[in-house]
Amino acid sequence: MNPAVVGAILGGLGVTFGAFGAHILKSKLAVDRLEIFETGVRYQLIHALALLAVAALLRQNPEAAGRPTWLFLCGTVVFSGTLYALALGAPKWLGAITPVGGLALIGGWIALAFAVRQS
Repeated sequence: MNPAVVGAILGGLGVTFGAFGAHILKSKLAVDRLEIFETGVRYQLIHALALLAVAALLRQNPEAAGRPTWLFLCGTVVFSGTLYALALGAPKWLGAITPVGGLALIGGWIALAFAVRQS
Protein backbone atom coordinates (compact mmCIF):
# COMPACT_ATOMS: atom_id res chain seq x y z
CA MET A 1 0.00 0.00 0.00
CA ASN A 2 1.42 3.34 -1.05
CA PRO A 3 1.41 5.71 1.96
CA ALA A 4 1.39 8.79 -0.30
CA VAL A 5 -1.79 7.63 -2.02
CA VAL A 6 -3.45 6.75 1.28
CA GLY A 7 -2.40 10.11 2.75
CA ALA A 8 -3.71 12.00 -0.25
CA ILE A 9 -7.07 10.21 -0.05
CA LEU A 10 -7.38 10.77 3.70
CA GLY A 11 -6.40 14.42 3.22
CA GLY A 12 -8.97 14.99 0.50
CA LEU A 13 -11.66 13.32 2.56
CA GLY A 14 -10.60 15.33 5.61
CA VAL A 15 -11.05 18.60 3.75
CA THR A 16 -14.41 17.37 2.44
CA PHE A 17 -15.58 16.39 5.94
CA GLY A 18 -14.29 19.69 7.33
CA ALA A 19 -16.26 21.66 4.76
CA PHE A 20 -19.32 19.49 5.44
CA GLY A 21 -19.02 20.27 9.15
CA ALA A 22 -18.42 23.98 8.65
CA HIS A 23 -21.13 24.59 6.06
CA ILE A 24 -23.83 22.01 6.66
CA LEU A 25 -23.53 20.66 10.19
CA LYS A 26 -22.73 23.97 11.87
CA SER A 27 -26.38 25.01 11.90
CA LYS A 28 -27.69 21.50 12.64
CA LEU A 29 -25.52 20.26 15.52
CA ALA A 30 -25.11 21.42 19.08
CA VAL A 31 -21.75 23.05 19.77
CA ASP A 32 -20.43 20.06 21.73
CA ARG A 33 -21.24 17.66 18.89
CA LEU A 34 -19.68 19.98 16.32
CA GLU A 35 -16.51 20.09 18.42
CA ILE A 36 -16.42 16.27 18.43
CA PHE A 37 -16.78 16.27 14.64
CA GLU A 38 -14.02 18.88 14.27
CA THR A 39 -11.70 16.79 16.45
CA GLY A 40 -12.20 13.88 14.06
CA VAL A 41 -11.38 16.10 11.09
CA ARG A 42 -8.28 17.51 12.79
CA TYR A 43 -6.85 14.08 13.59
CA GLN A 44 -7.67 12.82 10.10
CA LEU A 45 -5.82 15.71 8.46
CA ILE A 46 -2.83 15.40 10.80
CA HIS A 47 -2.48 11.73 9.97
CA ALA A 48 -2.95 12.32 6.26
CA LEU A 49 0.14 14.53 6.50
CA ALA A 50 1.87 11.88 8.60
CA LEU A 51 1.32 9.38 5.79
CA LEU A 52 2.94 11.78 3.33
CA ALA A 53 5.89 11.96 5.73
CA VAL A 54 6.00 8.15 5.81
CA ALA A 55 6.20 8.14 2.03
CA ALA A 56 8.99 10.72 1.96
CA LEU A 57 11.04 9.33 4.84
CA LEU A 58 10.84 5.72 3.72
CA ARG A 59 11.13 6.25 -0.03
CA GLN A 60 14.35 4.21 -0.12
CA ASN A 61 12.81 1.40 1.94
CA PRO A 62 9.14 1.07 0.91
CA GLU A 63 8.58 -2.25 2.70
CA ALA A 64 9.38 -0.50 6.00
CA ALA A 65 6.43 1.83 5.36
CA GLY A 66 3.86 -0.97 5.67
CA ARG A 67 3.38 -1.08 9.44
CA PRO A 68 3.14 2.70 10.05
CA THR A 69 0.88 3.08 7.01
CA TRP A 70 -1.58 0.43 8.20
CA LEU A 71 -1.56 1.71 11.76
CA PHE A 72 -2.18 5.30 10.67
CA LEU A 73 -4.93 4.23 8.26
CA CYS A 74 -6.72 1.91 10.69
CA GLY A 75 -6.25 4.35 13.57
CA THR A 76 -7.69 7.22 11.56
CA VAL A 77 -10.67 5.20 10.36
CA VAL A 78 -11.49 4.02 13.89
CA PHE A 79 -10.63 7.21 15.81
CA SER A 80 -12.06 9.80 13.43
CA GLY A 81 -14.81 7.50 12.20
CA THR A 82 -16.21 6.91 15.68
CA LEU A 83 -16.02 10.63 16.45
CA TYR A 84 -17.93 11.42 13.26
CA ALA A 85 -20.54 8.83 14.16
CA LEU A 86 -20.88 10.12 17.72
CA ALA A 87 -21.25 13.70 16.52
CA LEU A 88 -24.01 12.60 14.17
CA GLY A 89 -25.95 10.82 16.92
CA ALA A 90 -24.58 7.28 17.12
CA PRO A 91 -25.03 5.48 20.45
CA LYS A 92 -22.70 6.68 23.19
CA TRP A 93 -21.21 3.20 23.72
CA LEU A 94 -19.40 3.70 20.41
CA GLY A 95 -17.16 6.15 22.25
CA ALA A 96 -15.58 3.17 24.02
CA ILE A 97 -14.07 2.14 20.67
CA THR A 98 -12.50 5.54 19.93
CA PRO A 99 -9.43 4.96 22.15
CA VAL A 100 -8.60 1.82 20.15
CA GLY A 101 -8.11 4.09 17.15
CA GLY A 102 -6.01 6.43 19.27
CA LEU A 103 -3.78 3.52 20.31
CA ALA A 104 -3.34 2.55 16.67
CA LEU A 105 -2.31 6.14 15.85
CA ILE A 106 0.22 6.11 18.68
CA GLY A 107 1.44 2.75 17.41
CA GLY A 108 1.84 4.27 13.96
CA TRP A 109 4.13 6.98 15.32
CA ILE A 110 6.20 4.38 17.20
CA ALA A 111 6.37 2.16 14.11
CA LEU A 112 7.44 5.17 12.05
CA ALA A 113 10.23 5.96 14.52
CA PHE A 114 11.52 2.38 14.31
CA ALA A 115 11.23 2.29 10.53
CA VAL A 116 13.13 5.55 10.09
CA ARG A 117 15.78 4.43 12.54
CA GLN A 118 16.32 1.20 10.62
CA SER A 119 16.36 2.83 7.17
